[in-house]
Amino acid sequence: MAPAPVVGILLAAGGSRRFGGDKLLFPLADATPLAVAAARRLRPACDRVLAVVRPGSDQLAGLLATEGFEPVVSPDAARGMGHSLAAGIRAAPDAAGWLIALADMPYIAPATHVRVAEALRAGGSIVVPEYQGRRGHPVGFGAAWGTQLALLAGDEGARGILGRSPEAIVRCTVDDPGIVRDVDRRADLMEDAGGH
Repeated sequence: MAPAPVVGILLAAGGSRRFGGDKLLFPLADATPLAVAAARRLRPACDRVLAVVRPGSDQLAGLLATEGFEPVVSPDAARGMGHSLAAGIRAAPDAAGWLIALADMPYIAPATHVRVAEALRAGGSIVVPEYQGRRGHPVGFGAAWGTQLALLAGDEGARGILGRSPEAIVRCTVDDPGIVRDVDRRADLMEDAGGH
């Protein structure tokens, strides 16, 4: 029997309120839509990949499906990231672990995703990358956390679980500033050199 998969969950259901337009479809310097760039960096690290989107995000869902991601529509996406994350977990309950990535973080090195996934496969309970002492994304969760993750709600995401369970966290030190670099406003793209 094949081992249970590590499933990547790309959270792509945010509202882009501060960006002034749909940032996940916004083209980077090399013309790749922002969410697609994030998806391509996550994909190689995982056995299966899902993309959680808002209702009505057909164009985004289609683009991500072309990249090999199974779309999961989160009907409660507008109520916060916790709802979207829970929807992704419930769509892959039999995973050995989940790699949670954000679609507005297109600068994470593919090797960082691989390192976090490998630490999960090696038995890590909660795996977080760190760059110069700062915790970032993606965050890996072992199968034991599935029930708690599937019940998340609100806008906190999984932060509460990390806060309550510091002893479970495995830290991966990486030389990758992309793990702490998200895109909230157009100014955050000014440094974009086209997929370095």
